[in-house]
Amino acid sequence: MLRLMLCLVALVGLASCGADHTWAPDAEVQAARFSPEGEPTSITLYTVINKRSGAGAHSAIMVNGSERVMFDPAGTWYHPKLPIRNDVHFGMTDKAIAFYIDYHARSTYDVLEQKVLVTPEVAELVLHLVEEHGAVAKSMCTEATSSILRATPGFQSMPSTWYPKKLSDAFGQLPGVTTRLITDDDDDSNHGILLVQANGDPLE
Repeated sequence: MLRLMLCLVALVGLASCGADHTWAPDAEVQAARFSPEGEPTSITLYTVINKRSGAGAHSAIMVNGSERVMFDPAGTWYHPKLPIRNDVHFGMTDKAIAFYIDYHARSTYDVLEQKVLVTPEVAELVLHLVEEHGAVAKSMCTEATSSILRATPGFQSMPSTWYPKKLSDAFGQLPGVTTRLITDDDDDSNHGILLVQANGDPLE
């Protein structure tokens, strides 16, 4: 019970996860859609990890299929030029991904990036699953992420869990996974500044 409570405190402290029913208009979504040319279709799990305790604090998945989106359940990250429907962020260019990572990586948190190549058919299935999932309630980010993965061919071995590290550990055992740990010494207070600066920053 204590372990569960500590995990929930970590999740709330970073993400303040509240269900957000934002629904961008069709025109904004269509204008923002981004499809990377020549890049293999893939699923990438992002896990935010507390540097001091080693505990996971947030989970999200990026889907790279016919378009690239970020499913960031109950997260606080946003970019004013990226339309959102519930917890799905559209228009995830390389620069947008860098901004997402930089927002989370800081003096107190690292970001673990784990990527697995999938078939185009699997990528399209996950795109459908994240878009149909609906807004995720407070502190349920990993439960939502794991449920999406468990419904995906090749990822059924993922645990149903509330713990980001437990999910990332299992994801790391998948065949062909590539892993990158991103660290940053930015102070926590810098991230509000990043959001303000992003208003004039093109994401192409």
